[in-house]
This record gives sequence, structure tokens and C-alpha cells, in this order.
Amino acid sequence: MKKRRKSTWLILVLFVYVTSMMIYLIPKNQEISDIEKYITIGVSYVILFLLWWVLRRKENLKRQREEDIEQSKINNKRD
Repeated sequence: MKKRRKSTWLILVLFVYVTSMMIYLIPKNQEISDIEKYITIGVSYVILFLLWWVLRRKENLKRQREEDIEQSKINNKRD
């Protein structure tokens, strides 16, 4: 079975959590204006996107390092 990327499942869980909290809490909050509510929602999703991007980049760098190590081991065995 293929291992799921951390950047995929973590962001999916956080997306569901943030969305459900907003659906539940934002309509009940009458102290802030609608514009502030939309800004809060937008910023939350931007943060999730940035987290996904950073985690994906980190995973790709790790995979590249592992491939480089494997390649260097193969090259050292030949010498």
C-alpha cells in the first residue's frame, strides 16, 4: 500500500477542522462585521495553503537527498 504524504493528510484534516469551526462559530459571532469574517476565512485558507506548500517542498527535498545518497553509494561501490 502506498504511503500517504504528510502534506496531503495533515492539510486535509486541518481543512476539515477549519471549515467546520467556521461554519459553526462565524455565524454566531455578531461582534465583528461581515468583512472581518471574510478576511478571517481567507487568511485561514491562505495559511493552510502556505503550510501545504512548505510541507510539500520539505518532502521533495528529503526525497532528493535520499536519492542522492543512494546514487553516491552506488558510485562508491563501483570505485
